[in-house]
Amino acid sequence: MLGEMPLPRLVIVSNRVGVPEGGARAGGLEVAIRPALKRRGGVWFGWSGRITDEDPGPAKTAQHDNVAYVTIDLRRDDYDEFYNGFANRVLWPILHYRLDLAEFSRRDLGGYLRVNEYFARHLEKILKDDDIVWVHDYHLMPLAQALRERGHKNKIGFFIHIPCPPPEILTALPNHERLIPALGFYDLIGFQTEVDANNFSRYLTDECRLKQVADDTFAIDGRSVRVGVFPVGVETEAFARLARRAVETAFVREVLDSLSGRAMIIGVDRLDYSKGIPERMHAFERFLANFPDWRGKVTYLQITPRSRTGIQEYADIGRTVGETVGRINGAYGEASWTPVRYINKAHSRTALAGLYRAARAALVTPLRDGMNLVAKEYVAAQNPDDPGVLVLSRFAGAAHECAAALLVNPYDSEGVAIALNRALAMPLDERRQRHAANFKVLVGNDLSRWAERFLATLEKPAMSAAPLRLAAGRVRT
Repeated sequence: MLGEMPLPRLVIVSNRVGVPEGGARAGGLEVAIRPALKRRGGVWFGWSGRITDEDPGPAKTAQHDNVAYVTIDLRRDDYDEFYNGFANRVLWPILHYRLDLAEFSRRDLGGYLRVNEYFARHLEKILKDDDIVWVHDYHLMPLAQALRERGHKNKIGFFIHIPCPPPEILTALPNHERLIPALGFYDLIGFQTEVDANNFSRYLTDECRLKQVADDTFAIDGRSVRVGVFPVGVETEAFARLARRAVETAFVREVLDSLSGRAMIIGVDRLDYSKGIPERMHAFERFLANFPDWRGKVTYLQITPRSRTGIQEYADIGRTVGETVGRINGAYGEASWTPVRYINKAHSRTALAGLYRAARAALVTPLRDGMNLVAKEYVAAQNPDDPGVLVLSRFAGAAHECAAALLVNPYDSEGVAIALNRALAMPLDERRQRHAANFKVLVGNDLSRWAERFLATLEKPAMSAAPLRLAAGRVRT
């Protein structure tokens, strides 16, 4: 009896590669793609995180199990122009609908294109003809074009983890006509939500004058290019088990003891203007003003590790949030009660799982987010017999799945305050029903299936592919 044909090798490409140390996980993306890499064997290629003022030299390889981690260093000017410059001062704000924060320079655009060529130059040295290539996120939009121009005909997929705005915003991106159509050199372009996929498809039809030759398929330069929806999930049941154990740890017990029986509201976000933290603080301030019976009975814990400290906008938002927290605590706090605990220290996954389970409510109110896995982890962590309530921005990708959360407009501080009061006062039966509905959807779209769904679609013949869809609180293929 003949054995199964071996699967093609998988090559993952991302801006940053975290090489596991001593068997430790490399990070969130590694958790998502680990099952596929383990099953197929393959390569994870990208930047090492090191910056040098000298010649970066050749790529370095570290082997762990059946995965080769291949990393390259960046020169300082490449890092400044590619990463701090075009990627995070132009693409990040525009793709998050923040045209007002974009700072374009042709020098940074040149650096962005140069680093993508640099990636392609090193990547082609290790590519085999039958490799399946999966490129991740906005840093590497032109990479497929650079590989195609070098003659590579591999199946190449692209997944963008952040939002894709409508054509009316995309066209405000300087040189959009060069950058956005470059995605057409991929065979499959994956998005978090139907809205994001439709926005990109509208750009192809409105700006590029392309026609769909089948459902979700465009003909571009004689090739079939598909657009699909692949919402990233979490390890739902595994995270639930972790939370059950973590809530009993000494750290979580110490936090709960310090609350003296008060209910806890939790927010966990990287310090970024897309997360809506200042707006959320204003909403909590309105909550204390409008619902005085909760004063002294609830504490809001906001965990916000700082990020991208070299970019002025991030320093500004850090100062704004700190000042707002001080004002709230000064106006409403008492000697025995601090309304807001604002922490800039990162916490372990275990610690967060325990805190999520212990929190009566979670405030997850980004102004715009591709998905937001904090929302999903909070749902997964809850005790189904006595669950907390998720207050979630309607502008987070997670809102398409967590439809039983209390969905809010993060710009409406009064509305968020009302939703927070409703969450804290919600009867047990309603809390259980909402949690059960959200949990069921998350189990159906568990992270363990995400990579294989994308890869299965990438490897199917284009005209017969049926990309993952999400509608009305359920996943469909």
